[in-house]
Amino acid sequence: MRFHLRKTLRLGPVRIHLTERGFSSWGLQIGRWTWNARSRRHTIDTPGPGYIRTPGRGRAKKPS
Repeated sequence: MRFHLRKTLRLGPVRIHLTERGFSSWGLQIGRWTWNARSRRHTIDTPGPGYIRTPGRGRAKKPS
């Protein structure tokens, strides 16, 4: 089983996501609304055990 090292830094409403390779992405959270800069996905937390998520953009393939 492989382990992945991930860390999220929270600086007020801004979240910076770090991985083993360094900077991964950043996001913004205001109340129940969240936005991720890399995936461009919006998420809204709903009351109870659920949420609403927009599709965002697909993962970009890295050139070989």
